[in-house]
Amino acid sequence: MRDLHAGMIFRWPTALAPAAAVQDNIEPTGEVNFRMENGRERRKALTFIVLIGCVSLFADMTYEGGRSVAGPFLAVLGAPAVAVATVAGFGEFLGYSVRYLSGRAADRSGRYWLLMGMGYVVNLLSVPMLALVNSWPLAAALLIAERTGRAVRAPIRGAMLSHAATRTGVGWGFGLHTALDQTGGMSGPLLVALLIGAGSGFHHAFALLALPALASLALLAAARQRYPDPRKLELEVGEADISAWSGFGPPFRRLTIAAALVAAGFADFALIGFHFAKAHTVPLPWIPALYAVAMAADGVFALALGRLLDRFGMAIAMLGVSFATLAVPLVFLGGAGLAVGGVLLWGMGMATQDTIFQAILSSFVAPAQRATAYGLFDAIRGTAWLAGSVVLGMLYAISLPLLVALSVAVQVAALPVLWRALPRGRA
Repeated sequence: MRDLHAGMIFRWPTALAPAAAVQDNIEPTGEVNFRMENGRERRKALTFIVLIGCVSLFADMTYEGGRSVAGPFLAVLGAPAVAVATVAGFGEFLGYSVRYLSGRAADRSGRYWLLMGMGYVVNLLSVPMLALVNSWPLAAALLIAERTGRAVRAPIRGAMLSHAATRTGVGWGFGLHTALDQTGGMSGPLLVALLIGAGSGFHHAFALLALPALASLALLAAARQRYPDPRKLELEVGEADISAWSGFGPPFRRLTIAAALVAAGFADFALIGFHFAKAHTVPLPWIPALYAVAMAADGVFALALGRLLDRFGMAIAMLGVSFATLAVPLVFLGGAGLAVGGVLLWGMGMATQDTIFQAILSSFVAPAQRATAYGLFDAIRGTAWLAGSVVLGMLYAISLPLLVALSVAVQVAALPVLWRALPRGRA
């Protein structure tokens, strides 16, 4: 029995049987037992990934459904435009900056399920509570609470998935989770759009989102009951001291810097949708539909790139980044046809950042530090995304070609940094 780490592949291939056993077509009993045990552990890991993926599916239905109409809802309640923009920006900033604190707290205390459960409760119940609100400051507070709850549980969930994904191939494991996650991210906004289109008000739509929220929490409780310690799913459980940025090693730091550059140059869909509406690139009803298409593309590319990651190694991340840089020129400088292609590549960029980078990160950090590492990684990436969004928003009012040039240049600058972070060849 031996471990082979080929790029991002985690396999436990069997040892060669003795020549006599091969001739008699009989395998040694120990080899059979090993294969059976390894198969059971892999099935357990896969079941855990699917179960957490279903938790994410219903969670995304809830909060993405709510976020899809958060701006219009605040406007109906009388919020000024500056308040809407501030709530969105501050919520996203908290949604990333808090992750380092929650991840570090989880690694130090070992109370992964408790902290993640608290995050899910705040994240999910804040959305249906909007059905009870008739004041925009209260609605703004609930929207910020939703982002904060998501921040608390995100790095812990990533660490848990990383343990199970060592049994399935990290690319496939994270890709499968993202595909389930984005199924909810696509269906939630479509459900809300159908409800409002059928004549239901915002409050009724928010109230109905309590159903997927409760389904997500019920599945989370079931996962906690069945897998009290997901760290035991890891192929090799190592111990490590909790350390800060400097303690994670050069590969982690380079990957984080590369991800921050990609995020800084990556245009948020809010700005893309704003441009589609202002430039009349596509009819107004197409904009939320294109967002749903982007979520679907994210899920499909996550599965495809995840498989390629396990097969060919970490350099697949560079392929994803390279293609994703074309999204901004297509959506801001092209017509309707090119805009659709740009949205698909935008989904590919999201899959690269949220799935492939997360999968790669798990191989750079010891299991005992994973939640801290994911939290720090997301906090830095999210801060860069916020800063880049502000700059791109300012450039939009000045020059679209300049916006496109800066976006592409910053993302391309990530490629040499990413190249230095990734191991060469395959083991």
